[in-house]
Amino acid sequence: MLLKNRLFTPGPTPLLPSAQTAMAAFSLHHRTADFRALFTRVLSDMKDFIGTKNDVLVLASSGTGVMEGSVSNLTSPGDKVLVLTAGKFGERWRDLAKAFGCNVDVLSMPYGETFSISDIQQKLTPDVRVVYMQATESSTGARHDVKSVAKLVRGMDDCLLVADAITGLGTTHFDVDGWGIDVIIGGSQKALMIPPGLAYCAISERAWKRMETAKSPRYYFDFRKERKSAAKGESAYTPATSLFAALGAALEFIRQMGGGNLVEGREALVNNAQLAAEMTRAGAQALGLKLYSASAPSAALTAVHAPAGVDSSAIVKEFRETFAAVVANGQGEMKGKLFRIAHIGYYDYLDTIGILAALEHVLANVTSKAGQYGAAVRAAQEVYARSLAERRQAVGV
Repeated sequence: MLLKNRLFTPGPTPLLPSAQTAMAAFSLHHRTADFRALFTRVLSDMKDFIGTKNDVLVLASSGTGVMEGSVSNLTSPGDKVLVLTAGKFGERWRDLAKAFGCNVDVLSMPYGETFSISDIQQKLTPDVRVVYMQATESSTGARHDVKSVAKLVRGMDDCLLVADAITGLGTTHFDVDGWGIDVIIGGSQKALMIPPGLAYCAISERAWKRMETAKSPRYYFDFRKERKSAAKGESAYTPATSLFAALGAALEFIRQMGGGNLVEGREALVNNAQLAAEMTRAGAQALGLKLYSASAPSAALTAVHAPAGVDSSAIVKEFRETFAAVVANGQGEMKGKLFRIAHIGYYDYLDTIGILAALEHVLANVTSKAGQYGAAVRAAQEVYARSLAERRQAVGV
């Protein structure tokens, strides 16, 4: 049969067609009134997408660039910071903080697990200056309790909370300002449905104040410099102009998901990811597969244990060779042990049903068991049908 390449990875994710068109057609110079208007509009809309009144920066980099900036702008060499890690990207916070000379205290949990609030509380000594954590650990599919961690941090005299929500934004309902998240970070290639190349963050006034005394070196990722330029409708350095055009189109698409209201569109985008995740979990379990991070699953992706005796690399390869579908292998110590199917961004009902139908064939091909054709699809359809019934009941139809 005809093969169409399809991404089911937690980044990069499938591209929004209108964003691709906007990007391909864009040719404005970045130091013009027209681009300043686009730049200013996008920064304003990003506040609604994130759900904050704090200033938002959008930089030309991967998400790791803004993660690095969240260390260099908020710490001085020797500052004590607390890193919460339960996967590959939590480990990235640890390594970044060490690179800038911080005194790094680490609360580590096994891959796939999340943190005890009491354990975090014991680690939060008065000399901790910043807590760094993931909202969603995309290497394992676990969602961490940002709200509860934020409440603990808010009880400290002078401690900041930085959350990597690169796969959390657009898949999780956050109250950024109400919870007191000082820096929340996202990336363009996730829920915003455009190519890699832009990273963004919302920054609290507490964090801006800290930057005035932080002494770590910074140049390109000097957030104060970017804030000053953004107030004039510009970036400090050459922006990724075509990606800004794509970002504007993506935000408009999300606005239309909410009937013209970007905040409601953001909520709809999160709900879409959550429903696709619930359908996928039900489908995988109907095939007798064991979920990874089952106690705290995210909506960004579903991580699934490979069947006993099967290397997950074989499953990833079978998806690619038979269906041209790209799912993600495990990362770090979990490579070969699990595979990951994404729901973040531009996925719908048919995508979800299709990847589960493909999974039924893939398992039949990589194991000696007869195919359980229809089991995963049926389980997912039942979840979807219940969701439709609940929505109709809620609106009185």
